[in-house]
Amino acid sequence: MQQTEATRSVPGIASSAIDAMLKRERDRFLQANPTSAKLAEQAKAHWHNGVPMHWMLDWSTPFPLYAKEARGATLTDVDGHAYDDFCLGDTGSMFGHSPEPVVRAIREQSTRGLTYMLSTEDVPVVGQLLSDMFGLPFWQVATTATDANRFVIRWCRAVTKRPKVLIMSGCYHGAVDDTFLRLDNGKPANRAGLMGQIYDLTQGTVVVEFNDLEALERALKAGDVACILTEPALTNIGMVLPEPGYLDGMAALAKQYGTLLIIDETHTISTGYGGYTRMHNLKPDFFTLGKPVAGGIPCSVFGFTAEMAERMRRAEAEAGPGYSGIGTTLSANALQLHCMRANLSEVMTPANYRHMLDLSERLARGVEAEIRKRNVPWHVSNVGARAEFVCAPTRPKNGAEAKAAMRPQLELAVHLYLLNRGVLIAPFHNMTLLSPATTAAQVDHLVATVGGCLDELKAA
Repeated sequence: MQQTEATRSVPGIASSAIDAMLKRERDRFLQANPTSAKLAEQAKAHWHNGVPMHWMLDWSTPFPLYAKEARGATLTDVDGHAYDDFCLGDTGSMFGHSPEPVVRAIREQSTRGLTYMLSTEDVPVVGQLLSDMFGLPFWQVATTATDANRFVIRWCRAVTKRPKVLIMSGCYHGAVDDTFLRLDNGKPANRAGLMGQIYDLTQGTVVVEFNDLEALERALKAGDVACILTEPALTNIGMVLPEPGYLDGMAALAKQYGTLLIIDETHTISTGYGGYTRMHNLKPDFFTLGKPVAGGIPCSVFGFTAEMAERMRRAEAEAGPGYSGIGTTLSANALQLHCMRANLSEVMTPANYRHMLDLSERLARGVEAEIRKRNVPWHVSNVGARAEFVCAPTRPKNGAEAKAAMRPQLELAVHLYLLNRGVLIAPFHNMTLLSPATTAAQVDHLVATVGGCLDELKAA
């Protein structure tokens, strides 16, 4: 009988122990959260599947957990339980919940209008802050990273006159249609769970494995790829780090074959001040960033080189008047710009990044030590303030290997065990994120709780 992802064996842990923990922790959650249970039942009357956005069902809990408030790196639910928050809104609150400068900016802007479809005094200041932080001279604002990626793909097709975008198997670039492909036994296929897709995505998208420069070059030789859209490290199929020389080799191949390079830093902004791009001196044609850039207010940006700006102007002139398909009414609204100004200048600072990176090392090395103590063949990877422990002995080098290492049933059990003891991590695999507000005590609590979880799994 072929094993599914849920039933696949886990190195160092008995399947019966996972099942027993999951049942035990679900029972504990049911008893401890009567208010969340009541609200979840009431919500079913008018919300599809009981939630306003279906991702809220992706947690390990038997019913949705209802939050009451969050400050810094602590979240409190409606039943009064406090959590050390290492999810941080799945990166949306990466710099902490309600940073004081952003709260002040919201308060200031709320009294003078939220959106005008006009520029404000913040515009030149934010442009300079973005350029100084990330190294690209020209910028545009959108509302989500999905929008930013979608708009940049359209620009790349317009300036190159080429039809295709190239992505990595296992990538994540929001809800951009062109990116919902993966490799299945070496062949492109729609990603699992994709709904409502009516046209063949392979007509406009090429997909290769991460860290495979030979496959990348074979794809680029056809001469029809407008752009490569990639994260500098894969972060949504577990964590896949670039091998030495891979990103530089990618940039060289893109230049050789006339293909534009887009670096999506929406997750890897955790790497350090200026993101992975600045920390590793990457030279993309375009750069996209969403989620945390305005401190939790929906906002995204994309930056580009002077050469791209000139090519974009020529493409606009050729297209003539009309709607470009790029931009939305609420993009670059006054509230976004004012919050982004506060966040970029007062929150996303080198000093705050140093705090986050130091604690991330403490977390990663601490979890590694707990794993070693119990002789479990797992490992830990981190990209700056983002860390993950993976239930496999070796680090994956591409999306296929990362997918093979996933153990959904174990992840459900671990997540619920941590949550029931006041530790909240991302609902997707075993990802953690640290903010400027995170404390050493919170990190040590997570590390100790992971150790306790392993003890129970090993003892069964």
